[in-house]
Amino acid sequence: MPRGEAKCFRVPAVLLAAALGQRVRYGEVIVVTETKVSRILRSYLDKTPASAERYQKALRLFPSGVTHQARYLKPHPVYISHAKGSRKWDVDGNEYVDYFGGHGALILGHGHPAVVEAVGQQIARGTHFGACHDLEIEWASLICDMAPCAETVRFTSSGTEATHLALRVARAHTGKSKVVKFGGHFHGWHDYVASGTIPSGAGGPLGIPREVLDQVIVVPPNDMEALNEVFEGRDDVAAVILEPTGATFGVVPTGGDTLRALRDLTRRQGAVLIFDEVVTGFRCSPGGAQAHYGVTPDLTTFAKIVAGGYPGAALVGRADILQVMEFGESEGRIVDPAIVHQGTFNASPVSAVAGITTLKLLQTTDVIARANETAAAIRDGMNSVLRRLGASWCAYGEFSGVHIFTNPDSRPVSPEEIYAGKVRWETLKKSASTELAHKIRLAFLCEGVDVLPWPGGLVSGVHDRSDIDRTVTAFENVVKRLADEGDLAGC
Repeated sequence: MPRGEAKCFRVPAVLLAAALGQRVRYGEVIVVTETKVSRILRSYLDKTPASAERYQKALRLFPSGVTHQARYLKPHPVYISHAKGSRKWDVDGNEYVDYFGGHGALILGHGHPAVVEAVGQQIARGTHFGACHDLEIEWASLICDMAPCAETVRFTSSGTEATHLALRVARAHTGKSKVVKFGGHFHGWHDYVASGTIPSGAGGPLGIPREVLDQVIVVPPNDMEALNEVFEGRDDVAAVILEPTGATFGVVPTGGDTLRALRDLTRRQGAVLIFDEVVTGFRCSPGGAQAHYGVTPDLTTFAKIVAGGYPGAALVGRADILQVMEFGESEGRIVDPAIVHQGTFNASPVSAVAGITTLKLLQTTDVIARANETAAAIRDGMNSVLRRLGASWCAYGEFSGVHIFTNPDSRPVSPEEIYAGKVRWETLKKSASTELAHKIRLAFLCEGVDVLPWPGGLVSGVHDRSDIDRTVTAFENVVKRLADEGDLAGC
């Protein structure tokens, strides 16, 4: 082909509709030039026609065609038909090594036999009694045995509900109104935690009253000097909430020294310290991040793993704080709790039995250690690829997390420098543009691996040597694909 001449190819219009921002009828055909669509995108389109067809239907049903923000993918998300262990398969029959991991809930992988058996037996007995049951006692007892801060437990259905309840309880206990959170840390989508989750301009998130936003103080992550300044001259801070390993399971790392300093400060100031262990709970250790670091918060929120991959969460902590949800008695009459908390699926029997089965396996096996070792091997393999190819990216993370830093400034950066705080948190939290993050995930999917959009992944205890090898090989091909398209500095 003469230089400068664009090769043309024909594709079903439905496959390119989302990529080109169009909606078309089935059967239409668009002729496009090769320069108009990247090779990564074309490979993905060729690989996932059945997913593309389903997405066209989903666009008519859901905002942006998805049911969770993290599942949005341009030109279309991948649609999964079934999963087992560390793998999942899409509706086109493609197999993927899975690092979405049920958004972090599946440390035992997909369809662990013990969980499947326990859930199946419970479904036959009943899925909702609308009453107390033995499983909720066993489930809460396990959590209290494992988590250092857990004296009493209140179950909810999701992590967002748990953090929402934690802040309300803290305000009721202290009689104070302000909440401090750290920039980049994610605690769900309710009004009191929506601020400062991602780097953004002035004004804050839409749809939240100014009066609510004014009750939340956002401090740069790991900045104890800034936090001390918040407490100087004021006595209205009810709670400080954070992800104990740092934002997004350590994308912006937080270390033990910071946690210890934070524990001392909040204790002196009479503020409730809340660890959001929705992700870290039972990934860092059988007792969560608090047990690993030896720092005991006042309250902790758990979700995901705590319910064995089923809908379920919990607020746990000091009994004297959680007593604001207790009924009382006055002059022989029952007095309602200071905080009334309901929830149709609180301590659901199915979620309870899945959680019990999972937590017992984490207590009695080396699942957590295996997940951590596998993640370390993947990170090492990725960094070996990057050094060999001369790329300026790096892979980092702790425990069972893998984070890919795309190094937008193209300066030499090592994992050690990231952990030393030498990279701005805003850069770490959003190192890849939305467009590049989508392209990275498309390229991984073309190579048979599904990663999270930050970009990175969560490793389970059932990922094995073959998964490591396949993932590192896929990563090398992803890097080469991106370099070929001019999306990778240094290659």
